[in-house]
Amino acid sequence: MSNISAHMTINSHYHHTDVQLNEELVIIEAAKKNPAQFAPLYNKYYKQIFNYLYQRMDCKETAFDITSQVFLKALSNLQNYQFKGVPFASWLYRIAHNEMMLVFRNLKDKRAVNADIGDLRFICEETNEPFFEEYIPIIKKLITELDEEDLMLVEMRFFEKRPFKEIAEIINTTEGNAKVKMFRVIEKLKVKIKKYKV
Repeated sequence: MSNISAHMTINSHYHHTDVQLNEELVIIEAAKKNPAQFAPLYNKYYKQIFNYLYQRMDCKETAFDITSQVFLKALSNLQNYQFKGVPFASWLYRIAHNEMMLVFRNLKDKRAVNADIGDLRFICEETNEPFFEEYIPIIKKLITELDEEDLMLVEMRFFEKRPFKEIAEIINTTEGNAKVKMFRVIEKLKVKIKKYKV
């Protein structure tokens, strides 16, 4: 069962300029030829991936273990990486997501949800519902009751403010499909919020 707690802001940038993306691609191609060149990517993204995982679980040690596994898998499968116009981090997040899901199948009670009032306010705005402080417990309850896929979408879109292009890369779908999935989640939340407010 999920639990919800105070939000820990992830200080990372999900938007890269074309120049930054091209510079990163040069590093990736070099790492494909020589694994020792993977170090800059590891140093750049280790903290982001760890924070992403730690946000979603109660155990720091487990987050550390999965983060290590993510980078091992990334390095092992680097030859299969294909540039899709988003930061390399998106591919790492996809690996992290998959590794985390394996853990949650056995540790469902370890799933954590981190949000602050600003995040919850944004959800109300998206569902065209007015936001009042007394709605906070209701919205928190509804979020923790979402299935895993829907919860991940809410976290990435509302809590981490990721663009749909990156969300699509992480969940391995098209940008259009990611938007449709998010729309459906919002519609579900809208119905449930109205039900609780009656």
